[in-house]
Amino acid sequence: MRALRDRAGAPARADYSDAVYGSLLAASVIAGTGSGDHPIPARSLVALLLATGLVFWLAHVYARLTGDRARGAAWEWTEIRAVGSAEWPLVQAAFPPAAVACAGWLLELADATTAWLALLAALAGQVGWGVAASLQVGAPARTVVVSGLVNLFLGLAVVALKTLLSH
Repeated sequence: MRALRDRAGAPARADYSDAVYGSLLAASVIAGTGSGDHPIPARSLVALLLATGLVFWLAHVYARLTGDRARGAAWEWTEIRAVGSAEWPLVQAAFPPAAVACAGWLLELADATTAWLALLAALAGQVGWGVAASLQVGAPARTVVVSGLVNLFLGLAVVALKTLLSH
């Protein structure tokens, strides 16, 4: 996670919201890619995870830049690069589940098994990013635990949907 700079050029705290969102997005992609009897092939899951992360990253960058244009700001490459960099954790969050899916493909695991493992990787990432965000801002232990539990609940909701829709 790369730290950003504030308007004065001083290092700013990293923002983990895009990584949390990206992990939930990856979990949702995995959950929506097929059911028990017809899981998506692992190689397609890898491509879909990375492509979806990239498309959502582009959408987030465009939305932030367009919002600035509504206030009359001109397009500047430095801002485009800064916004792209700030939103990049959304894509990075897709890497662990995509790597797990790639490993499952290379190890010739069943596509359904690979999808479940990738889903668990996305869920672990989501909880991890939420906890990291809380720790970075110096939140009390109780808040760190609550953050982890909220992210776990959101991820398990996706797992529950996948389970319900797979049967």
